[in-house]
Amino acid sequence: MTLQIGDPAPDFTLPDQSGTEVKLSQFKGQRVVIYFYPKDDTPGCTKEACNFRDQWGAFEKQAITVLGISKDGASSHAKFIAKYDLPFTLLSDAEPCAVAAAYGSYGLKKFMGKEYMGMMRHTFVVDAEGKIEKIYTKVKSETMADDILSDLGLA
Repeated sequence: MTLQIGDPAPDFTLPDQSGTEVKLSQFKGQRVVIYFYPKDDTPGCTKEACNFRDQWGAFEKQAITVLGISKDGASSHAKFIAKYDLPFTLLSDAEPCAVAAAYGSYGLKKFMGKEYMGMMRHTFVVDAEGKIEKIYTKVKSETMADDILSDLGLA
């Protein structure tokens, strides 16, 4: 089943870049951006993370939490954060990526003629009540943060 706008966002608990468990429900009462991405420190994922970093002031001003989720482990996330000075939390959703699957963001992908299971580049905005407010399945890495701010009338 595919998530729709207005659906309750599936709650989850995942470890962050320092191994601390983060629950989506702990952010109830504020907006949360959850963005799924394939891999730390790859060209598209770096552009997307840096766009969130560059727009961080606007998210922070509106008390919007940003959570990036990939299959990478805590040490990979910590290096990625340090290398690009990322001010937000990255979470590890290890195979079989149950959280990404709950959000319809893990599945069959094709690259250079090969098929494999992988993380989809999808983004969700969760409102203060814990419901899905926006869904982005066609993500432009370079402008995802800009697009969200614009769509929420905050740009």
